[in-house]
Parts: sequence; C-alpha cells; structure tokens
Amino acid sequence: MNRRDSDKRSADATSWLRQAFIHLGILPLLLVAAILLFAIQEERFYSSLNIFNVVRQTTFLLIVALGQMIVILTKGLDMSMGAVVGFSGVVGALAMKAVLGVAPDALLLGGIVAVLAGISAGALAGAFNGIGVSYLNVPPFMMTLGTWTSLVGVSLLLTKGMPLTGVPDEFMRALGYGRIFGLAPPVLVTIILVVLVYALLNRTTIGRYFYAIGSNLRAAKLSGINASGQMFFAYVLSGTFAGVAGVLFIARTGSAEALNGSAYTLQAIAACVIGGVSLFGGIGKVRDVLLGAFFITILTNGMNLIRVESYIQSIVLGLVLILSLVADQFRMKLLK
Repeated sequence: MNRRDSDKRSADATSWLRQAFIHLGILPLLLVAAILLFAIQEERFYSSLNIFNVVRQTTFLLIVALGQMIVILTKGLDMSMGAVVGFSGVVGALAMKAVLGVAPDALLLGGIVAVLAGISAGALAGAFNGIGVSYLNVPPFMMTLGTWTSLVGVSLLLTKGMPLTGVPDEFMRALGYGRIFGLAPPVLVTIILVVLVYALLNRTTIGRYFYAIGSNLRAAKLSGINASGQMFFAYVLSGTFAGVAGVLFIARTGSAEALNGSAYTLQAIAACVIGGVSLFGGIGKVRDVLLGAFFITILTNGMNLIRVESYIQSIVLGLVLILSLVADQFRMKLLK
C-alpha cells in the first residue's frame, strides 16, 4: 500500500512537472538557478544598488525584446535590431546637434527633434525590412541581416567612425537619469510599452492576426487576413521599438555611435526564446519575455560581478540559447 502511494505521488509529481514545463518552459528553473548561484558567489549581487542597476539595464533589452517578439510571433526574425538601435541613436544625436547649431538655447526643441528623428529612423528601417519580407518574399534572416550590415555602414559613414558626444545634460536628465513619478525615465517608458504591447496582442484584432499568421500562414490568408500588411506592420513596430531604445541609449550614455546596440540582437532573441516564444511562430506571451529579459540581464550582471571574462560570457549566453532552443523543440513535441 505504501509503495502504491509512493508510486502515485511520484507519477503525480512527474505529471505536474510536465505540465509546468509545457506552460512555463525552462525559464523558471534557469532564473532560480542563476539567482541562487550569484547570491551565493557574490554578496553585492543582492544589494539594493545592484538590484537597481539590473532593473535599469533590463529596460533597454526588454524594449528591443518586445519588438523582436512581435516579429517572431509572425514566424519572422529581425537580425538588424542591434544596428537599428545604433543607427537611431546616431540620427537622433545628429538631428539634435543640427538644431542646437542654429539655436543653441533651443534645448527643448532640440530634444523633441532628437526623439522624433531617432524613433522615425527606427520605424523607417523596420519598414524597409517589412517591404523586403512581406512584399518581396525575401527570407527574414537574409533581409534583416542585409539591413544590419547596411545600417552599420551608414552609421559609421555619418559619424566618420567616431562617437558623437556633447549631448546636453538637460536631455540626459530628462530621458536618462532623472525621475518621473519617482521612476527613471527609461523604466517608465518600458512600463508603458509593456502595457501597450500586452494590450495589442491580447485585446486587439491585430494581435490575434499576428498569432494566426505565425501559427498557419496559409490558413490565415484563406480566412481573409491581409498577411502581408500585418507582417509589414510587425517589422515597423520592431524597428520603432529599436528606435526608442536608441534614443534612450544616448540619453543614458551621452554619446551615440554605430555599434551602441550591437549586443542587443542576440540578447533579445535569447530573451524571447528563453521566455517561451517559439521560433516556429504563433506562441509567446509578454510576461514570459519580461522574465526572459530579466534572466539575461541577471546572467550578464552576475557574471560581471564574479569577474567572468567577456569571451566566457559569450560562450555561456550561446549555450543557454542552444539549451532553450532544444527545450523549445521538446515543448513543441509535448504540445502535439
């Protein structure tokens, strides 16, 4: 009798773990393991200052990851997002310098122009990707990889390979390290974008179309969905989000250069995949991408604190991404 009860409990536990893995993926395990490991290794990890740094660093990655998520839901991929972040920052900084060169005291106007120019540059880059993928049927990987290469070149040309500095302190305070309702501006912007993306994906017809296209493109077209238009819009949103990150980045650092966002492409994809967004399209939640971005930031932050060499960090991030892809494949089999 006792053995039967033990076997039943074991079976129940296995079933519970299976269901938890299907619904939550591998992320909770990785997140708990990372927090415990770094908390044991380095007491500074759980200090209030470091927690604040983790939250601040997560905002930039999360903004890019949200844009990447929207594209992946449609069974696409945006390899250009890191370059778009750098390009948008360069365009925004140049626009601000142009305004202040004519009217040095027009700081407010210069800041507004920088924000609009940077975000518009990101949206245009996204539209370029969207035209290639949606209307010219170029594979997403090749289209966005080509855009990445081109934008890095354009950014280097615009900056002559040198960082653009001299961003006014007022701009940095307003969008970088100031406080709005007690929150740092990038954190507030990120919260707003998370709410908007959640509402878009879960409360609008457009969001349902994204999921439908990613799940079955042929069926979506047969049901009357303008698949090309929706995919185009997904890439525009992706570029726009990268543009927002680019503008916030120059406000945080006080400079703009071509390679400012180079690390975000892989990290954003990793945050999405680790968070359970399927590269096969049609599956993913904003909540999980949020947790995935936190995990990537915690992993990077913790390795920096315990002085892990940068090349080892790249290896670890790559292995985590591979593990997540394998887990994603396994989840897909369990869902069938």
